[in-house]
Amino acid sequence: MTKPRAWRSPEKIKRCRPRPVTDAPARIPDSKVGQLDALLHESGVLALIDGELEGRPGPKGLPVRTVLVGLLLALHYHQSASLADVCRVLLDEIRAPARSWLGVPKGSCGDEHARIAFSRRVYRSFDRLTTVLDPHRCDRRRRLPADEARDVAAAWEDTDAERKRRRDLLQEVSDRLVLITVRLAHRRGLFKGWRGDIAADTTPIPAWHQPARERRGLASVELTAGWHYCGGSEEGIFGHSASLLVAASRRHPGGHRQAGERVSRHPQLALGLVLDTPGKRIGPNAVHSLTQLAPFGFPTGLLAADRAYTDQITEHFAQPVRTMGYQLVLDYKQQHRGVQGTHQGALLVDGSLACPAMPDALAHATTGLDDKAVRGIDDSRELRDLITAREPYFLRLKESADERGAVRLQCPASGPSPAVSCPRFNQVHRVPAPRPAVVDLTDKRATAAHSAAKPNVPIPQGERLRPLPKSELPRICQKPTITVRPGDLGKLDKFRQDRHYLHPTWQDVYRPERANIEGLNGRAKSHGIDISDPTKRLAHGRVAQTILLALMICSINLHILFSWQQTTGAQATDALHEVATLIGPAARPPDATGLSPPMEPGIRETT
Repeated sequence: MTKPRAWRSPEKIKRCRPRPVTDAPARIPDSKVGQLDALLHESGVLALIDGELEGRPGPKGLPVRTVLVGLLLALHYHQSASLADVCRVLLDEIRAPARSWLGVPKGSCGDEHARIAFSRRVYRSFDRLTTVLDPHRCDRRRRLPADEARDVAAAWEDTDAERKRRRDLLQEVSDRLVLITVRLAHRRGLFKGWRGDIAADTTPIPAWHQPARERRGLASVELTAGWHYCGGSEEGIFGHSASLLVAASRRHPGGHRQAGERVSRHPQLALGLVLDTPGKRIGPNAVHSLTQLAPFGFPTGLLAADRAYTDQITEHFAQPVRTMGYQLVLDYKQQHRGVQGTHQGALLVDGSLACPAMPDALAHATTGLDDKAVRGIDDSRELRDLITAREPYFLRLKESADERGAVRLQCPASGPSPAVSCPRFNQVHRVPAPRPAVVDLTDKRATAAHSAAKPNVPIPQGERLRPLPKSELPRICQKPTITVRPGDLGKLDKFRQDRHYLHPTWQDVYRPERANIEGLNGRAKSHGIDISDPTKRLAHGRVAQTILLALMICSINLHILFSWQQTTGAQATDALHEVATLIGPAARPPDATGLSPPMEPGIRETT
């Protein structure tokens, strides 16, 4: 066998050998610094922070803008929100023009003493930011005694006006950092194909610090952290809980309507973020994030949520969400499945109001079923048949929800096209017997519309022989139409939903939307920007964790926009090209002159 010529040439062999990676720091293009700086200005976060810091005593130090831009750069290039990485980025990886824009003092890249002094200024600047937003400033470098720690933790729960103002300001900063990416995508028409469907979830954010030591009477450094228990897990995760919303999409029961490869019609961005103590304000946090979406004018579609949200009391979740115009798609715990109660005589069966005479076998089809049986409904033909047989007995929608969220429902035996045949309804409302008519058995529609093809409501034999007075019948049987307003069912209203549980129309929404939110959680906890890795956000305190987590979600949204555009193959029109310039790689390598200082939010790089 003849050897390749490259193998016989020592010079070519040397050129083919892999070269070791250089220790020199990477160079970040000035265009990327300008893009992220403009992003911060446009979000309005800097104006809020500067207004709060104005008039505070002491040296101003580095601008907060410098630290926040450094954090975004560290997340983009190193997937880390550590202040140590911020110092390396600002000193070693950005060029001199960008350092001048951000206010990095000259000479900071000199000897080791100058670098240490600059790093201390970075830490002090971030400390000023967390201090001004903290409802109760305390020593975060040590474990506090339990009594003192309780007083500090109470500052996040009490009704003091100043403390509440700071908590609201911190949440507004977090909202603006997350929603700036949503605003950019919406402005350029990337949500045109979105129906307004949203999935909500609560995910654990582990803390770097250890939990409290009760034996020694010392609290944790993370005073507001707690134990987060995921569904089906008996081991808790010590840290905080993050309530996330994602722009989700449903699937068509018969598959995708468009031929060819299925692609998303919109980027599945994170639409909201609230960091809180585990187990507290789960419903109100989701409602807050939904409220922040109102100025965008998005449509209100379906909202899919897991059992943690179903457990919330009506006033904390279901009622305000319905008032906003969203339709709920929920799951239940094992003890809540089946018949859940009654309202005006109608049975509440798995979140849907049904005929009071629904057969027991259908009403209790899901009673006592565990999660494994519910998830394996595709493999259980018997359960699928029971779920399908339920449908004719549910009350039918007569009028959609009004501005208050009230809906009109009617008896399934009423109307010009009844779904069931009910002797009780015919007796109360004196419905004449239908005249004999010839039916074309080859016409499926005419055959299904005939009364003989509809299920009969099982009325007790004693009532058939001796009908009950009208006053003794359930309310839905006396008058076939009822109005259901938000909160009318009291404690049971948290179970009510707008798709029949486990029906194909319910699975058409719940399964894909839950997959969307779990996909976002998986992307946020992947090998890139991992929000579940506490070593990437080492700053102490809930204020610092909230800001760092909001910056992480902002960076994740930018990556989602860029990858979505590459996956869908969208044409680089003027609007999409501007988004690609903002979120993608640098448009061009840095030149000798650099860019103009991006001091105004409207400035963009020109190509």
